[in-house]
Amino acid sequence: MTDATAPRAPINRRALGRALSRIADAMVAEALAVLDGEAGAAREVWRCGITGPAGVGKSSLVGRFVNARLAHKRRVGVVAIDPSSPYSQGAILGDRIRIDAHGDDAELFVRSLASRHARDGLADNIANVLALLEAHDFDDVLVETVGAGQSQYEVRELVDTLIVVLMPGAGDMVQAVKAGILETGDIYVINKADRPGAKEMVAEIASVLRHPQSSDDWLPPVVLASALGGDGIAELDAACEAHRAWRASHLDAATARRTRRRAHVRALVARRLAEVTDGADDALWDVDVASAYHAVVAGLDYPRR
Repeated sequence: MTDATAPRAPINRRALGRALSRIADAMVAEALAVLDGEAGAAREVWRCGITGPAGVGKSSLVGRFVNARLAHKRRVGVVAIDPSSPYSQGAILGDRIRIDAHGDDAELFVRSLASRHARDGLADNIANVLALLEAHDFDDVLVETVGAGQSQYEVRELVDTLIVVLMPGAGDMVQAVKAGILETGDIYVINKADRPGAKEMVAEIASVLRHPQSSDDWLPPVVLASALGGDGIAELDAACEAHRAWRASHLDAATARRTRRRAHVRALVARRLAEVTDGADDALWDVDVASAYHAVVAGLDYPRR
């Protein structure tokens, strides 16, 4: 745990907010300028993703879960991603309304992001946003995705612990995500546990989870919770602490860092590719595919500053 006795500078919310706004909207060249030579976090940062289909109560659960993390005397940053309109690219950003009940806590920083062009349950430039938060003295960084479906599990490569949230009375939902996010979670939460069928759903989820191949492998727990009443939040927090301890003793930190770095670079390349292709003259698309390909690849890189 973090040494609670060590003095820490307060969160400079205005400066951090401006920096996040800048990098969330940044073109790749600007993002690279910000990240070039970035030393990263001065302390160990635990990244936790919270994902699951729309309507399962992720935001309300995060609101409760934040209390548990703050009780550990940890500084918590929350990135809540809301879906954007495919036409206006606007978003209501309602997640922040549900989480901001804790907004007066000095050790909590909440930021909502619109998903914009992203189609992976995340948001444009999310890897850059997380890297920036890590460099600002947080202990925990929580990432709540938009409503995610079968193939939207890219968040897995960006976090240490992935919580998949489901709810009872959604058997078809389990089938829909079985081959996707249901294979990637470290912890599963059946939210709205006061509804009929909650215990039966725990058994159903446990029956389809990938079981560990040895006693040293992590066995994902299934937690019953009610964000409305706060039931199960302590159990969820304990499961997260257990997973953090398991990672520390079973996974190589350098390997995990490389996986995250690879995902970050891949995201930057994808965004740069979109910049080049979206900004290309129409004449480029009149040539043969091979010539267009080489022209696009040649335009991807920037001279290093």
